[in-house]
Amino acid sequence: MKLDRREFLRLAGMSALAGSFAGMAAAGPNGEGGKGTMPQTFELPPLPYAYDALEPHYDEATVRLHHDKHHAGYVTGLNAAVEQVGKMTASGDFSGAKAAAKAMAFHGSGHMLHSLFWTNMKPGGGGEPTGDLAKAVAGQFGSFDAFKKLFLATTNAVEGSGWGILARCPKTGMLAVLQAEKHENLAVWGLVPILVCDVWEHAYYLKYQNRRPDWTAAFMDHLVNWDDVAARYAAVTK
Repeated sequence: MKLDRREFLRLAGMSALAGSFAGMAAAGPNGEGGKGTMPQTFELPPLPYAYDALEPHYDEATVRLHHDKHHAGYVTGLNAAVEQVGKMTASGDFSGAKAAAKAMAFHGSGHMLHSLFWTNMKPGGGGEPTGDLAKAVAGQFGSFDAFKKLFLATTNAVEGSGWGILARCPKTGMLAVLQAEKHENLAVWGLVPILVCDVWEHAYYLKYQNRRPDWTAAFMDHLVNWDDVAARYAAVTK
């Protein structure tokens, strides 16, 4: 199935991700259960802008490689994991369950976070949020400046490969700044990511080399699509 904007907003939380996979394992092409049915598939979403639209802060070569190779690889891996789960449930041989679960967590989380990452940016982005999101950020962190410093410090401190994340808890209304190692480790169940910054080296190395703080500063100052983040915040609030 194609992961469009509305569907991603519904499935963006890690708990919703797990639920969607469970449904896919049990459902056939028409949503009907039963052994031997073919699993549904995920697709690489198109970029919401041209490859060079984020220049000079995010170079065209990196965007092409990042989207067309790395993100596409997670989609391929996720579909393979889902197919393997379908084969196991059909055959009754669950010897590969651990490997399939690990692959689904890794590739599925990578696909979800990248799908959010692309729409979290826009040409001429950056600045500050407005409206309800701005009030929520100030209420949770004291000011936008304090939030920005926390987000950058948290993201820059990711050990190895991972993500900086701003997420909201639907039950408590709390906003939280989190790290994720790889894609899936250190996540908090139930919190829904609304802003993510990719700090895997493939996300920035062609332009920024080992200067991760330069990349994250450019992301916050020039690329963040606060309209998209605000829409996601509103969707979680509802």
